Amino acid sequence: MLNDTEEKQGTLYIVATPIGNLADITQRAIKTLSSVDRICAEDTRNTRKLLTHLGIKKTLIALHDHNEVQKIDSVAHWLREGENIALVSDAGTPLISDPGYHLVKALREMDFQITPIPGASAIITALSAAGLATNKFSFEGFLPAKETGRKQALLANIESPYTQIYYESSHRIVHSVATMLDVFGADKKVVLARELTKLYEQFFHGTLGDLHQWLVDDKMHQKGEFVIMLAAAESKKEDNDTMHSSVEQVLATLIDELPLKQAAKIAAKLTGISKNKLYKQGLALQK
Repeated sequence: MLNDTEEKQGTLYIVATPIGNLADITQRAIKTLSSVDRICAEDTRNTRKLLTHLGIKKTLIALHDHNEVQKIDSVAHWLREGENIALVSDAGTPLISDPGYHLVKALREMDFQITPIPGASAIITALSAAGLATNKFSFEGFLPAKETGRKQALLANIESPYTQIYYESSHRIVHSVATMLDVFGADKKVVLARELTKLYEQFFHGTLGDLHQWLVDDKMHQKGEFVIMLAAAESKKEDNDTMHSSVEQVLATLIDELPLKQAAKIAAKLTGISKNKLYKQGLALQK
């Protein structure tokens, strides 16, 4: 049974908002924003425009990267007083490359009720129309601003078997793609989504070499907000199969001329594979 204090505690709602087209707001998001006591917003000016469009008047509290930690106690206090609060970012789902992580983490540890109100997300919107593998993907957020940091981050993912997704801004898009070109090579498959759900929404599908040229050829292509999606690294299964076949052929040839134990020993020196493993493989070949 809940005690009196727990019974009157409010709920924090994580509310997704449109990433461009205001018609993408959900009915549940509108209902939530209309009913809460306060709204914590990344930029109160942007959120006020959305609320005005929806005909909603609410108390707005600025909560962004620079004050989020300091606001935790205030939000916890309001929730204890029974207020319901919504958390929104400028666009899309809060916490996804936007403020809110420290707040949600702290409130979870305090056992407050936190309810997500799902909606638009640039990651999923872009990936759904990209034509790249969607069964496994990794979201990498924004790359570091400096060239050295960008290159290190990309090198760590050079053999990634997943579709990689990055966010990028207009003033860094050319630099980031140039670094990707340097790390992955000109033939790496890529899809770029620009200005999703907005008037000038655009998708580019091709190679990193072509994408870099497309960006530098027309400065209009460099404007807006971007989602970059890199294809997964090509499977090495074919190489592994070829290597396995070659090892098997070497072992079989040696077995024809030598005792198995000696053949396995020589094959181990030639291939770098353990003698015991080759001995077992030789037994299987003999059978």
